[in-house]
Amino acid sequence: MPEPLDPRTRQRAAHLRRTLEYHIHRYHVLDDPEIADAAYDRLLAELRDLEVRFPELASPDSPTSRVGAPPLERFDTAVHSLPMLSLDNAFDAGDVQEFHRRVQRLLETETPVRYAAEPKLDGVAVELVYRRGLLALASTRGDGVTGEVITANARTIRALPLRLPAGPAVPPELLEVRGEVFISREGFRKLNRDRAAEGLPLFANPRNAAAGALRQLDSRITARRPLDIFCYGVGRVEGLEFRTQGEVLEGLQALGLKVNPLVRAGLSLEEVLDFYEDLARRRPDLPYEIDGMVIKVDRRDHQEVLGATSRSPRWAMAWKFAAIQETTRVLAIEVQVGRTGVLTPVAHLEPVSVGGVLVSRATLHNEDEVRRKDVRVGDTVLVQRAGDVIPEVVKVISGARTGVEKPFRMPDACPACGGATVREADAAARRCINADCPAQLKERIRHFASKGALDIDGLGRKLVDQLVERGLVTTFADLFRLTAETLAGLDRMGSKSAENLVAALQVSRSVDLDRLLYGLGIRHVGEHVAGLLAARYGSLEAVMDASREDLEAVDGIGPAVAESLAEFFAQPANRQLVARLVEQGLRIGVSRETGRKTLAGRTFVLTGTLAGMSRAEAKRRIESAGGRVAGSLSRKTDYLVAGVTPGSKLAQARQLGVLIIDEAGLERLLAGRAAPGAAGGG
Repeated sequence: MPEPLDPRTRQRAAHLRRTLEYHIHRYHVLDDPEIADAAYDRLLAELRDLEVRFPELASPDSPTSRVGAPPLERFDTAVHSLPMLSLDNAFDAGDVQEFHRRVQRLLETETPVRYAAEPKLDGVAVELVYRRGLLALASTRGDGVTGEVITANARTIRALPLRLPAGPAVPPELLEVRGEVFISREGFRKLNRDRAAEGLPLFANPRNAAAGALRQLDSRITARRPLDIFCYGVGRVEGLEFRTQGEVLEGLQALGLKVNPLVRAGLSLEEVLDFYEDLARRRPDLPYEIDGMVIKVDRRDHQEVLGATSRSPRWAMAWKFAAIQETTRVLAIEVQVGRTGVLTPVAHLEPVSVGGVLVSRATLHNEDEVRRKDVRVGDTVLVQRAGDVIPEVVKVISGARTGVEKPFRMPDACPACGGATVREADAAARRCINADCPAQLKERIRHFASKGALDIDGLGRKLVDQLVERGLVTTFADLFRLTAETLAGLDRMGSKSAENLVAALQVSRSVDLDRLLYGLGIRHVGEHVAGLLAARYGSLEAVMDASREDLEAVDGIGPAVAESLAEFFAQPANRQLVARLVEQGLRIGVSRETGRKTLAGRTFVLTGTLAGMSRAEAKRRIESAGGRVAGSLSRKTDYLVAGVTPGSKLAQARQLGVLIIDEAGLERLLAGRAAPGAAGGG
């Protein structure tokens, strides 16, 4: 019979929760602990014991949830209500000054724009959704539109409040917080010391360790990793208003969320440049890794006006630090063949730590770079992580040569198939032109089966190699002809694994249009562009038949993407490939986000502040319904959506005879109801 729960026990549990959260905040957020670790552990053990004895005391925001939950079978996914876009990069002061001039020009203002600036952490971007103050959902950035749900893992981060405090600020009804999860330098060193003691392989760098921790299906493993977080921005917010990025950071801090203490707001351009130099000087002494500085236009209304491209906001950029460099020796140079046939020379190096990352391979880019730098096998070279990410050879230390170094020459024949290679007059890359090249086919198949495309579970690198080398797969369509009997005859493939892969292939026969477009490997068509195409056209046939001019008219798609798409579908072989996929039972659907084309062919312009959604959200919803959002009015504009305090566009729309609607009118159009009359007498 369950033990009865008396009021004193309930009060004791509530007191323990409050006390533990107070000390968690003191230790992990304020870095000012008031009790010893042993005393904290005793309080936690007492609360855990009470929750075991009285399960009704347990709650999602209990400090005991930070030790992890039972393992998941897989990660669910969540769509970000506002995209988590990547940032354009600046590498010197000139790039930042050009960014400033562009911002001033787009805002059409001569008043100097003010900025917020913060250290750019080398971590993992996440979104945290608080509903009525309680952490309800956490997800990774993913492709910027859809991320993996990692709520159980996020709860193990000690610096992250599971429930926002009630005072002094009142938690809003909805608060979407963006932040960066990281591991400190000391935490990383301790983590690797512990792994070495257990005979486990060491992590190469703090970022990889943090990313791996967040992607654990067993959050109890995540709880053992020293994860930390800094919050830097918001998505949708209901119940609070922020006029500037500075107010965002102050508001997050008032709600108990951890904000980097080095952030600055209200900076002039000159102060931004000075702050960068200050951060660069302080970088080696910081307790965590940073690889640059993020610059954001401070005023949020300016941010909305500036908007974004298909991949990055126009109101922010990342100014990268100069790369960290080290010397090592070239052991060998091999040539890799990509899925488009491009041959890339890669140097195999004596492993060396570059800014905390163990580097054993570095790109040599192309044959011109190899020749210009005169890189030879056996050379001592200077290597760096370009933008602190991609390892590359900077230069040869020619004074260290002994005479035994061997010059390198790009092969005339493809190293994978022996076929001819060509180099176009205006291109730096040499390319294998054999359409049947197995190396290209392997890479195309891997891309087709990747997570952002058809997501075929179990189709790993070594299995793809076997399928291509044995002639079992020569096109994407061949994948769907594979049987369990055929697969079971391959190396390291038992009958159960074979059956699982056939089942996964069956599941992948039903695929959303955007995933298929991405999986086809069309040049310049990433996941986001594929989503724009699916939203605009709604069917593969419509995309295939679209002209270059029509494609270029899609908001977010430029001339290079439009040309690449038109050329791809102009090739008979590519159209036959699509036909063979359909013959094999591929069912192409459209996701809920891109399914309803109630606004197809209509052009909208937005002005003023909308009450029920941000302008970015309005833009996303219009585009998802097949409409187009333009930045300026013309006689071809169908609707001006006028919110509160509209600007000069309202008068301009009246002059041009453009139909003016309010937010309610937009909602009616999105719902597929009859077009409303004009709002505001236009």
